[in-house]
Amino acid sequence: MNWTDDDARRFLRRVFDASVAAADPRVMLKTHLPPKPAGRCVVIGCGKSAASMAWALEEAWPDVDLSGLVVTRYGHAVPTRRIEVMQSSHPVPDENSEIAARRMLETVTGLSDEDLVIALISGGGSALMALPAPGLTLADKQAINRALLASGATIGEMNCVRKHLSAIKGGRLAQRAAPARLVTLAISDVPGDDPAVIASGPTVADPTSFADARALLARYGIALSPAMQAWMDAGDETPKPGALANARFQLIATPSMALAAAAAVAREAGVTPIILGDALEGESRELGIVMAGIARSIRTHGQPARAPALVLSGGETTVSIGAGPAGRGGRNTEFLLSLAVTLGGAAGIWAVAGDTDGIDGTEDAAGAIVTPDTLARAQGLARGLALDPRGVLAAHDSYSLFDAIGDLIRTGPTLTNVNDVRAILVV
Repeated sequence: MNWTDDDARRFLRRVFDASVAAADPRVMLKTHLPPKPAGRCVVIGCGKSAASMAWALEEAWPDVDLSGLVVTRYGHAVPTRRIEVMQSSHPVPDENSEIAARRMLETVTGLSDEDLVIALISGGGSALMALPAPGLTLADKQAINRALLASGATIGEMNCVRKHLSAIKGGRLAQRAAPARLVTLAISDVPGDDPAVIASGPTVADPTSFADARALLARYGIALSPAMQAWMDAGDETPKPGALANARFQLIATPSMALAAAAAVAREAGVTPIILGDALEGESRELGIVMAGIARSIRTHGQPARAPALVLSGGETTVSIGAGPAGRGGRNTEFLLSLAVTLGGAAGIWAVAGDTDGIDGTEDAAGAIVTPDTLARAQGLARGLALDPRGVLAAHDSYSLFDAIGDLIRTGPTLTNVNDVRAILVV
């Protein structure tokens, strides 16, 4: 096949869309439900997929007495009939995040061992359901979230700290629900699918400690308010493994499932898929440099596979902002711009990268597409709008470049979240 630019673009969009569809809770949840309870079922949940998961549960169990509350990101709600849906802010919590968390604890307080609690958990829950630990304020939680987001810390590191400044995360929600039976149905957006990291693990035991959190804060040079420091030094520890005998955890969608769906699209098109893993981390721009080297090797040497090939990876990279001003962008567009700059217009290489929730960072795009002429089009914009890709990359303004050349991917909220999908087509 002689691939044209249109062919490559359509193919990469099919790859991305298939990845998202493979994690649709409206399809996946019903196959993972526990036996229907004889009595009532209380539903709680948090995350970008929480509302769509609640809708799916209502559809699957029309004859079960369901009640409860879930919280999702603004714009990610769907109509439900029996389970209430709240909306709050992400990635920095707001007043609704605190209200939702308090109401969630109230919802599971005073239950008996005859009651069933189903927790619907997905990525983003750390900010969407934020209840400060005793003596702390929402402003404290907002400040630490902003500092962590700008530090370059991994999602696991950020959630270790957030759990230890929270009254609901790190297993505390499950602790409050006892002695009721608790079943967590979760969509993973974290490297390694660690239940204790997804949404900061509100319904699972926490293997990390205050000492771990203090060490991470020191590593990234993040200062705490006096109240946060006092809690970090002498607060009540989170429930540890073995402490939550009433709780069971089940994954219903994972990043690896999204990559498998992308690989299936490649095979159908006669393209060899190469899955590098679903848990890649590190700086977005550094990963772009590495992936450009792999793409060049395929095209030049036929290693690690002969073209046409599709290099697939997932996980969550980071963007360390530093002290200087930053433009608009997310980890996926930053990765793509770094890839394009490193490739320098190499022929026969296209790429797509996006967040499966439909929002890259805080912008209105899921990600973007890179083509062999990305740099040329950015540098050749008319009416004095020409952009220097290297300068844009240094300013963390990748969104603006891809927006200017018309290569952003806008899906709107997808109502799922299995983290980022990156695909590089080499022909």
